[in-house]
Amino acid sequence: MTTRILLWCCAAGAALAQTSADHPAITLQDAIARARQYGGVVQTANLAAQQAREDTKQVRAARLPQVSWFNQYINTQGNGTPSGVFVANDGVHVYNEQGVVHQELLAAARRGELNRALAAEAIARAKIEVAARGLNATVIQNYYAILSAQRKAANTQRSVQEAQQFLEITQKLEQGGEAAHADVVKAQIEVQARQRDLKEAELSIVKAKIALGVLIFPSFTADFDVADDLSQPPVLPPMTEAQGQAVATSPDLKAAEAGVNEAGQEVTVAKYQYLPSFALDFFYGIDANQFAINSREAQDTGRSTLPNYTVAERHNLGYVAQATLNVPVWNWGAIRSKVKQAELRREQARNDLELARRTLDSNIAAAYTEAQGALAQLDSLRQSVDLAGQSLRLTLLRYQAGEATALEVVDAQTTLAQARGAYDDGLARFRIALALLETLTGSL
Repeated sequence: MTTRILLWCCAAGAALAQTSADHPAITLQDAIARARQYGGVVQTANLAAQQAREDTKQVRAARLPQVSWFNQYINTQGNGTPSGVFVANDGVHVYNEQGVVHQELLAAARRGELNRALAAEAIARAKIEVAARGLNATVIQNYYAILSAQRKAANTQRSVQEAQQFLEITQKLEQGGEAAHADVVKAQIEVQARQRDLKEAELSIVKAKIALGVLIFPSFTADFDVADDLSQPPVLPPMTEAQGQAVATSPDLKAAEAGVNEAGQEVTVAKYQYLPSFALDFFYGIDANQFAINSREAQDTGRSTLPNYTVAERHNLGYVAQATLNVPVWNWGAIRSKVKQAELRREQARNDLELARRTLDSNIAAAYTEAQGALAQLDSLRQSVDLAGQSLRLTLLRYQAGEATALEVVDAQTTLAQARGAYDDGLARFRIALALLETLTGSL
């Protein structure tokens, strides 16, 4: 029996080495980095940040002089007069070809729109990290689900070996007349049950890999391995250190603070409507009845000092500048309402910031308490495994000596299997809690 176990261990080790060579093990950090690269929520947040960056560029551009080229042709029905039917036109045919420069002069002194756009961009950037950390939690759960399933499969394999060993013992004792056939049947049932558990554990590994593979690869695959870090020495940072790091790196707080800033700029922008606007426009080009720099036909000048009110030649190319001052006087309280609305949004943003701070403190306390509680149980769970293994060994010896029943042996095997599973679950629980805590502190 010992030889068989050694051969199985060698074969399993060779298979594991071959698997590792074909598929390099992915660490938790690798999985998180891959998820950030291929995760849909992070990509969406990145696109939103890029859109916010373009908004900032547009606001900056709006503060600078605008240049355009104005093209227009007006064809008016003639009625025998120089202007045609519509007296407001200069003639039956009017051509406008002008370069236009427009500048809102007071915009240079008003930074509210730009500051608002910068705050919105800061919010969008912070939400990238918010999305990434939310994705971290899913990756962490799926990653350790794979490790837990692999540990369970390994423990179940050991249980299968122990059940087969007991079956061989009962068969030998039955042949020697020292055990009843019922003990052999009981051992066979136990072997079959453990084999079914092994198949179920292997299926759990595949399902867990499917869940993680969707997140960390550009095209779906479950053909990969993960690095087992459950046996690494547990290290839990001090609570004050974790809390300080969480406050300093929290993207939720950064987004909430930027939201307060954006809401404050909204109030400033709303108050701009109380102020006058002052614009300067400069036009250079043609506004004439002929599409030409110089008109060769006699035209009405509109000046009574010239004979017959006409000139033989007219220069069409020229410029004009205009200044526009618009002073708001009365709009039935619409501006005051907009300012009040912006102030209410600012108050709501401040409330959201305070809620984000309390939520972060709560999450840190919960994650730290969970990690601390899981760490405190590891020694007890490890001792339970040792005691259960010792109990099975002694129970087998008692059974071979005729002092214990087959039911006691099966019960000891079940207790050992449960103790192994509980210990591995405790390791996974601590690693998950620690990884979530490191996510909150920005360490992961």
